Amino acid sequence: MSRPLPARGEPALPPWIRERKIRLADLHDVKALMRKGRLSTVCEEARCPNRTECFSRKTATFLICGDVCTRACGFCHVESGRPLPLDPEEPERVARACDELGAAHVVLTSVDRDDLPDGGAAHWVRVVEAVRAGAPARTVEVLTPDFQGDAAAIDLVAGSLPDVFNHNVETVPRLYPTVRPKALFERSTGLLRRVKERHPSTVTKSGLMLGLGETDGEVVELFRALREAGVDVVTVGQYLRPGRWNLPVVSYATPERFDALRREALQMGFAHVFAGPFVRSSYRAEEALAEAARRLG
Repeated sequence: MSRPLPARGEPALPPWIRERKIRLADLHDVKALMRKGRLSTVCEEARCPNRTECFSRKTATFLICGDVCTRACGFCHVESGRPLPLDPEEPERVARACDELGAAHVVLTSVDRDDLPDGGAAHWVRVVEAVRAGAPARTVEVLTPDFQGDAAAIDLVAGSLPDVFNHNVETVPRLYPTVRPKALFERSTGLLRRVKERHPSTVTKSGLMLGLGETDGEVVELFRALREAGVDVVTVGQYLRPGRWNLPVVSYATPERFDALRREALQMGFAHVFAGPFVRSSYRAEEALAEAARRLG
């Protein structure tokens, strides 16, 4: 896997991390499609370690609302700065790419657009509607920012009735000042609770990373907060430093630690739990939806 050398004080890569390889040939077709459609994927912008697997299966997570974020989270590789205006043609271009991929399940995410009055919520709805227009049976998962807690913006996106409403808490509350300095844990759980209360049939989902200095006790408390917010699916992965300017890895969670936390989360009543070193929020998203739908009846 291609990544920078360890930062000073960062532990060496363990064997279960070193085994993952990025095969550039497997990325070509999807990358070519995205370039042709002037589209971005979070898979590339965030240097996801699963992009070989996902691109080879002709799946990707579309990054909408531009590729420049108004925030600068310590873990994230997406460029931060002043974004360009929203592209009104983006919804149709995303829809065409979904058709070319033959996508049965589409995952959409976006940068934070704190520069816009609605955080980009109306644009989100236009993309969801375009993706569904030519394929009513297609399922849609939205992985949204927090919209700065704006209830109207949250309700607007939730009202487009995605099959899955996903919003990541990313890490435990104690680490927010370093990892997500412009976010609030309570704002994120409040968003998830609001969506579930207003749309009980929508599968709600959230994800977090290990390896930033959290304790297992803090992770278990985070699980409890997500369950209290009505979250159905949780993903747990390993933080991997994507760039030299990002936060260093504090520790690498063992496969055994992931297994133990997965069992703990399932005992709390989550409908589905993905946990492992290379798990990301949209990893095998269609499978997670199917399992959650089965468990939730």
